[in-house]
Amino acid sequence: MTRSRLSARPSARWIRSRSDVSSSPIGTLLRYPYEVRSEQEYFEEIQDVKVTKDMLDLAKHIVNQKAGRFEPEKFEDQYETALIDLINQKRTGKPITPKERPAAGNVVDLMEALRRSVGKEQPSKATKKPRKAAGQKEMLLAISGKKPAKENAAKKTTPKPQRKSA
Repeated sequence: MTRSRLSARPSARWIRSRSDVSSSPIGTLLRYPYEVRSEQEYFEEIQDVKVTKDMLDLAKHIVNQKAGRFEPEKFEDQYETALIDLINQKRTGKPITPKERPAAGNVVDLMEALRRSVGKEQPSKATKKPRKAAGQKEMLLAISGKKPAKENAAKKTTPKPQRKSA
């Protein structure tokens, strides 16, 4: 048993040796009784749901399809690699320069877009007119559903044939 401070306040820890793999110590944080809540408090909001056999079979199929052996050598800790590279640069005496950050792409000012959508402020930049794709005229109509006046005048209205009732 030991008392240690790894965060804001000291806490009790149980340290034991790990004999199954190596002799490295393992520390377990011990909680005081007032810090431990019952499992009912954690799970009381979860509803009891009846799962159909089809849904259960589908879930099992997905889990079995994604299952595999974990091979830690396939994964690389990029933070640790970058840290080791930085330490090696310092050891050799090379100057350490921060890496270039990627340039910000299409950044949208959310407040300006919100103001424009509410109608309080006109857009500060000139907006480009969207290019109309062939065959998509009906998708580019105004929200009110009305066609522009010049299109209404140019288009002749033809009466639709009436459907005969049976």
